Parts: sequence; C-alpha cells; structure tokens
Amino acid sequence: MTTRILLADDQAEVRIGFRLILDSQPDMEVVGEAEDGLQAVELARKLTPDVVLADIRMPRMNGLEVTRLLAGEDSPHPVRVIVVTTFDLDEYVHTALRNGACGFLLKRSGPPLLVEAVRAAMAGDAMISPSVTVRLLKHLHDPQRRQGRPAVDELTDREVEISRLVAKGLTNAEIGGELFISAGTVKTHIANVQRKLDVRNRVGIAAWVWDNDRVG
Repeated sequence: MTTRILLADDQAEVRIGFRLILDSQPDMEVVGEAEDGLQAVELARKLTPDVVLADIRMPRMNGLEVTRLLAGEDSPHPVRVIVVTTFDLDEYVHTALRNGACGFLLKRSGPPLLVEAVRAAMAGDAMISPSVTVRLLKHLHDPQRRQGRPAVDELTDREVEISRLVAKGLTNAEIGGELFISAGTVKTHIANVQRKLDVRNRVGIAAWVWDNDRVG
C-alpha cells in the first residue's frame, strides 16, 4: 500500500529534495506540492493525502495554522501532519503538537528520519527530532503531574529499558541496535508500553519516563 504525501514549503529546492527522498521509497508517493499554507489546505482537501509535510514559515498561512485546520480536533476529516522546519523553537514544538501534529522534524534531520517519520505517522505514532525531544520532555516534566495519576500495568525490565531510550529520542532502528534486537521487536514492545501506560505515542511514553524519574 502506497503512502500518498503532500509537500508544503515555500522553498522549491526543499520540496525537490523531499520529493527525491520520498519518491525513492517503494511505499511512498508525493502526490502534490504547495508553496504556501492556504494552497496546502486547499490541496489537502482536494487530494486527500495520507500525510502532509508542512513547513512553519509560509506565506498566506503558516504551518501551525495549517496543522490546526487539517489535523486539529475541529477538522471534519483529520489528516496526518508532520511539521518540518528550520527553526528549533519550543513555542513551535508545543503549538504544533497541541494543534494535532503527529511529528516535528528539523530540516537538518536527514533522509532516514524523514522517511521514518512518515512511516511512524501512518502507524499512528509520533516522531520528534531527537535534538528537540529531551528539551521538550524536560519542559513537560512536572513533579506535580504525578499526583492523582492512575495506576498502570507493571512494565517489564525490557519495556522500561526501551522506554528510557524512547525518552532520549532514539528511533526504533537505533533502539534495536543498542539492545541487539530487531526494529520490529522494538515496535512490538513500544505498542505494549503504550497500551499499559494508556498513552497514544512516543511522546506519551517519554513523558511517563520523565514523570517517574526513569531516565537512565
């Protein structure tokens, strides 16, 4: 099954680079390009892509507003949106995630992470550039949040170990290499952790790690 992708960036060279990376994958296809935010929303509603890659700073409408319209709670037909930007600002990360983004990548993250972010989005997960993950989670970490939290099923030692690596921003492949297991096995463990913690994605797992002082 091919993942259909819409690119939204006001720089043509960025769109060309992303298209070359994504179209080279056997399971991905770029179906459209938008050079501003308003066009991105219009094309997304017309083409119904599986994933939208949206820059933040675009003419007519910024990527955060695009994310809210396409992936937010009020969207009649939610689309998976990954925010891809040059700017590593906390306010952008927090707003993007609040507006429904299922990924936040820096443009310098590189092709492998871009491809994995698209696959993570399709799997219902969230991918955040490792360079911003730890800082984001430190911001989310608040000892007061532990009070009143419901009890969760006990995690195994391996699940705790994997959760710690998730909190450090490692990808499934990197976690597998660290623990000498396959990326598929890592994915299974992460799914089990999400179920036990009752969280939706990697961000939820990492927040739990910080909340419970499990960072190793």
